[in-house]
Amino acid sequence: MSLTVVEPATEQVLAELPRAGAEEADAAVARAKGAYPAWRAIAPPDRSRVLHNLAGLLAERREQLARLEARNAGKPIGDARGEMDMVADTFRYYAAAPERALGDTIPVTGGVAMTFREPLGVVALITPWNFPLTIASWKLAPALAAGNTVVLKPAELTPLTALEFEKIALEAGIPDGVVNVVVGPGSTAGARLVEHPDVAKVAFTGSTEVGRRIAASAAQTIKRVTLELGGKSANVVFADADLQAAAAAAPGAVFGNAGQDCCARSRILVERSALDAFMDALEEHVEGIRVGDPLDEATQMGPLISAGQRQTVASFVPAGAPVAIQGSTPDGPGYWFPPTVLCPVDREDRAVREEIFGPVAVVVPFRDEAEAVALANDTIYGLSGSIWTRDGAKALRVARAIEAGVLSINSNTSVRVSTPFGGFKQSGYGRELGPHALDHYTEVKSVYYAT
Repeated sequence: MSLTVVEPATEQVLAELPRAGAEEADAAVARAKGAYPAWRAIAPPDRSRVLHNLAGLLAERREQLARLEARNAGKPIGDARGEMDMVADTFRYYAAAPERALGDTIPVTGGVAMTFREPLGVVALITPWNFPLTIASWKLAPALAAGNTVVLKPAELTPLTALEFEKIALEAGIPDGVVNVVVGPGSTAGARLVEHPDVAKVAFTGSTEVGRRIAASAAQTIKRVTLELGGKSANVVFADADLQAAAAAAPGAVFGNAGQDCCARSRILVERSALDAFMDALEEHVEGIRVGDPLDEATQMGPLISAGQRQTVASFVPAGAPVAIQGSTPDGPGYWFPPTVLCPVDREDRAVREEIFGPVAVVVPFRDEAEAVALANDTIYGLSGSIWTRDGAKALRVARAIEAGVLSINSNTSVRVSTPFGGFKQSGYGRELGPHALDHYTEVKSVYYAT
């Protein structure tokens, strides 16, 4: 049975691939298990050298990978290039890790106690369709640096750059069987990886609903699990902020990647006294977003990933919805949806409560700092968010009070290779990126040496 990969901007078939199931997942795990002893035994400087080679090849193939990602995921080519830069940077960052995986010596009675960081074994990586190779690299790089072998299951909608990565890894000198890509449904191939007794850990990025099922299934074999799940992040704008800067940044914070981003600041909370001025400033920036062909250098927003996703997003903007601002989309084929701002909205409305995963934002006013924090925290999620104010003390107070894992002050950026990324509450657990990610791909071993 084949898997059809469709280009979201044209609705045309981009590729036909074999569809993997449980049997193919078993075979990939067996290859990874067989390759693990030799990969683990490679001296740290040699493993570092291979990962540096891989980072270099990824940088060389930047344009090829970016164009493939842009077509497969529907993202603007400029964004895709930036993502490929981050993929190379991620491998470059973790290429230094094998030689820095230090343990401790601990003074104890009668001898010396030592700790070692040991790899886990075979790790299953299950990744989403919104940032296909980028998010895969956040898992692949620390897992490989720590000495694990991996089975990567990319989303069915966007598997093409993962398959290219597998080839590039071999070319870089990573031994056969260390990196294995399985392209198939989550319900069969993904489920088998989660339950497989030879898989030591699962790293998953996706919806909170699927994350719950993975956590429950992994518990049957006491697997290590990290989950990066949904979000409904707040963009908090105080009246004393630079309103022009906040309004200029807000569209990119929610309409980037057509809103298909777990970090999307889709709840824009604005101090009531500044609401009118903010909305006036916001309008031109939303209406000016250029939506179109992902391969056009001028495009700022592409299509949604599929017809089903467009239908889901449209359900949040029914006839009669309070559309305050709306951009435009191209005519013709493609899963387009216009950037849309809803205001005023009831605080219990679906668009305020649920993750939309599309280019729809809601604007909700607040009275004061206490209400801003209460509104920001009034969600099951806790992934990201922004705070806009010129008052440094207030910015820090609010940042400490908001229940989210990644916050920005006077900025909408969430992700850096060298800093931890992950959520509170039902946005998941565990951290990716930075030195913290390595903790999730190793176990601490304590050895006592009697003297």
